Amino acid sequence: MPITLHAFFRYLTAEKRYADHTLVAYRTDLVQFSEFLAVYYPGLAFEQVKPVHLRSWMAQMLEQGLQPVSIRRKLASLRVFYRYWRRQHPELTDPTRSIHAPRVKKRLPSVVEATRLARLFAQFPGEGDFSTCRDRTLLELAYVAGLRRSELISLQDEDVRLAEHQLRVRGKGNKERRIPLGPAVVRNLQHYLDLRAAAFPGVSPAFFVTDKGKTLYPKWVYNKVRHYLEPVSQAAKNSPHVLRHSFATHLADEGADLNAIKALLGHSSLAATQVYTHNSVEKLKRAYASAHPKAGKILTSEKH
Repeated sequence: MPITLHAFFRYLTAEKRYADHTLVAYRTDLVQFSEFLAVYYPGLAFEQVKPVHLRSWMAQMLEQGLQPVSIRRKLASLRVFYRYWRRQHPELTDPTRSIHAPRVKKRLPSVVEATRLARLFAQFPGEGDFSTCRDRTLLELAYVAGLRRSELISLQDEDVRLAEHQLRVRGKGNKERRIPLGPAVVRNLQHYLDLRAAAFPGVSPAFFVTDKGKTLYPKWVYNKVRHYLEPVSQAAKNSPHVLRHSFATHLADEGADLNAIKALLGHSSLAATQVYTHNSVEKLKRAYASAHPKAGKILTSEKH
């Protein structure tokens, strides 16, 4: 790997403090582009890349059948890299500035209805063994706190402030946020801690552990959440993010302030949060269309 990439990844790790899975995605994208240059433009260094080379790379990915959303992400990785590299070398030109990413059809986030999630949580026994309690607690924090998969994994005991009824969460870019917890959730968290202490005596820095007392890892969390969501969810991909989307959408459905949802999710931009209001608007339209005798005509006329 070129030395410029080594320096870039040190920057992402030490200064930006990106999560491991984010670093893997950046590394994969940049190595793939490096390999593309080696095959089609031998000897061309990263600082010599022009927009024409990027367009050629994008065209090849389209020919290979990559989806526009994947190409956009790969291009975004290069944009971050060249912005970093230009700060180190202002005389260089950023070849990504004139490149337009392929358009992606916007899709509303996949969510699970609140009643279905209520049935999911109701299936867990009030008293259970460590594994069962751990699974419920994991699902609960993904839903009632809107945690990302990486945040579930990195959650530490010191972040769970039961006396204060809140969580301290370190999100993307190591940004910290506080999430309030209701009394029932606090009781469930305490019960989990009691069972974990009995199963694995000693101090555990990681809040969630596997059946062997080890720290969770991304694939484990994904498989666990998918196992429980598949019977109640119609989403194509039952990842932990479906619970995060459900958390935000259900808040929006109940009229929660958009800025409050933004803060709870740890979004840096309000634009990223507004998609959940669209979900709520679509839900209102469907309810109106099914209940109001004139809805069909009115909704049809809106489109013209």
